[in-house]
Amino acid sequence: MDLLPVEIKANVEGDVAAALSALGGSDRPMTRRRIWFAEDRDGVAGGEVPLLDGGVIVRFRIGGGPDDLTVKLRPCTREQLVGRFSAPFETEPFTYRIEEDWSGDRRVTAASLVRGHPAEALSDAVKPGADPAASIDAVQDQFLHACAPAVRLDGLVALGPILSTKVDDVPLDDLKADLEAWSVADLDFLEVSIRVKPKDEDDAGEFTARAERRQRKLQDAVRERGVVLSEHSESKTRRVLTALAGAGRG
Repeated sequence: MDLLPVEIKANVEGDVAAALSALGGSDRPMTRRRIWFAEDRDGVAGGEVPLLDGGVIVRFRIGGGPDDLTVKLRPCTREQLVGRFSAPFETEPFTYRIEEDWSGDRRVTAASLVRGHPAEALSDAVKPGADPAASIDAVQDQFLHACAPAVRLDGLVALGPILSTKVDDVPLDDLKADLEAWSVADLDFLEVSIRVKPKDEDDAGEFTARAERRQRKLQDAVRERGVVLSEHSESKTRRVLTALAGAGRG
């Protein structure tokens, strides 16, 4: 089975503006977007996130250029990715990725199918009372039916907006990192991420060792600039959705 690219993440919280500055992101071009996630309406009413608990993420990104809608399985297994979804592809307006997602000691496989849309085309889908599932494309629906057949997409509600500020390709020593700040409710996060791609000559052991070295380099580069890494093991998506669902229950 082919080796998968690895996205390595390091999370920061607290004074996000100071961290952005310390990491060299403040003076670079920024993309500002609004992000919503679709969740089960009845679950949210009880302060729960059933879709996320089932390993399914439905994300809307609006603003700062074209919109996009992502359907992601995380965590997933290679075995459940069947048919055309067993291998990555890029066919306008779709991008389908399979990769490892590393954050601290947590390592999972993720598969995401992104569909691009014209700017602001998804705004109506996230309005109060709208059905977010109505904007899910037929190919994305096929992806879920084939690879996560137990998932139900009726009775969804959009949670957000989360304010996102993203800076790409920031040099950190010999790394190029993407910085993305999220702000919603009382939560502020900064995610610092890099991607490591396998080389043709890599075997699994060599590639894992190289990715682990890059992960240590990333963590060291952040700390050396006086930025404290988060102690939370949960993903920022889970923390934000749990907070929003809790607010909805209140």
